[in-house]
Amino acid sequence: MSYVRGFAPWIVYALLSAIGWQWGALAALVVAVVSLIADRRKGVALDAQILDFGSLAYFAGLTAFSFADTSSPIQHFDGPLASAWLALIAVISLLVRRPFTQGIARRKVSVELAADPRFVHTNMVITSIWTTAFAASAMVGIAADILNTGTMVDIARQVLGLAIPMYFTHRYVTRIRARKAAAEHTALATAPNAQLPTAVNA
Repeated sequence: MSYVRGFAPWIVYALLSAIGWQWGALAALVVAVVSLIADRRKGVALDAQILDFGSLAYFAGLTAFSFADTSSPIQHFDGPLASAWLALIAVISLLVRRPFTQGIARRKVSVELAADPRFVHTNMVITSIWTTAFAASAMVGIAADILNTGTMVDIARQVLGLAIPMYFTHRYVTRIRARKAAAEHTALATAPNAQLPTAVNA
């Protein structure tokens, strides 16, 4: 649910843009503002809101542009543009070593775990997965628009652009947790043996 919440403005836009891209952009902007304010009141750190600020900037610009020219041909490429913007957000977050997925994950872990270098590394990998998915979705979207494949293909592209990285994120995190659990189990199993010589000498 954390990822769904993080991408709420983009999901709202994808659903409502069929009514009119300007109205979809406005609704997404409202969701982005409300989400950002709610997180600020909860004390969420600024570096954990990279996706939120990126979403706010995109939909603020898109809302202004779409209402200024509702018939602009840019609207036919709004899907790929959105994916490309998300890819840009993800790339920037990787370059500054503040992977955007880290901000989402930090909401569910302890302060100690969030400060662990392994936690950062895990999110660097996960964010790389999302970056690849966003870039691929943008390229597929551009090709689909040029070939005029229709709305259903674009909807499928957007759904898969979120669903596939979510799936791989879940698989990767599950594998990391399994390794950690196995390591802790091994440590507990070997701890009594490590203390045995001391007990004998005593």
